[in-house]
Amino acid sequence: METITVPTFIDVAHRGASGYVPEHTRASTVLAHGLDVDYIEQDVQLSRDGIPVVLHDLYLNRVSNVADVFPTRQRPDGHYYVVDFSLKELKQLSLKPRTKSDGELRYPDRFQPSSLVFPIQTLAESISLIKQLNRTRNKNIGVYIEIKAPRWYHGQDYDATAAVVEVLKEQGYKDGEAPTKIYLQSFDPETLRRLKREFHIDYPLVQLIADNSWNESGVDYDSLRTYAGMESLSAYADNVGVWLNHLLTGVEDNQPQWSDILTHAKRTNLNVFVYTLRDDQLPAGVTSLKQLRDWLKKAGVTGAFSDFPDKK
Repeated sequence: METITVPTFIDVAHRGASGYVPEHTRASTVLAHGLDVDYIEQDVQLSRDGIPVVLHDLYLNRVSNVADVFPTRQRPDGHYYVVDFSLKELKQLSLKPRTKSDGELRYPDRFQPSSLVFPIQTLAESISLIKQLNRTRNKNIGVYIEIKAPRWYHGQDYDATAAVVEVLKEQGYKDGEAPTKIYLQSFDPETLRRLKREFHIDYPLVQLIADNSWNESGVDYDSLRTYAGMESLSAYADNVGVWLNHLLTGVEDNQPQWSDILTHAKRTNLNVFVYTLRDDQLPAGVTSLKQLRDWLKKAGVTGAFSDFPDKK
């Protein structure tokens, strides 16, 4: 495959500087800003009162002390769902380092559990924080917002997409104005179509492509990774976000081996973002994040999400 050197590379702080402090906290946001990234990511869930909050998971078990504060509020499946708690209740919780299903730390060499309090951010608070930091530091760092599980929320009688759009309007993203750089992303194609057609959003949209085993939605993501799939999604999105393991198929003789994704994307005029680069979870054959990032850049990738956005 032809090697392309792009003049710039977009570094996105994955859930903030989540390799150093608990994900999606104010501390993670501030640290990422201080590391001079290009964008800071916000995953969005909804509170019971319909307020967008910055959390990755539908439930709170693995990233907060919810079981200590509200021990009886789990659903029959054992999970404490974000949407079952009002914003006032969510603000009583503290975020903590992510754990696995057995309670063990997901990344044991990262930030350790402590008595420090890390409140949950609303989307409005996170955007306001970044805008103020841009002003005081004379920067133009953007937001990279993911609307999580919109179909699931629809089944709970919530419209996650409309709730996010309303916050954006309140924060000044309207009438062609944008107080920061911005991308909007989703695993759900219909959500991106709605943003374009119903809400007339003209900010860059990113179709995230999952692995089918993750059950992100009813979409066949294997088909989206084909040329025909990318051609179809190019009608409503200018960018795709792909899993690193779907792009980097291996390393041979110290050289990266790529799948056909980049070729398909180039043919359909789609920019490619890659998730997620982790210094403590490097693919086989990769010696450093800098090496991986350099390979991605030389291959023509537009940008990447990283838990360690300073390692480049």
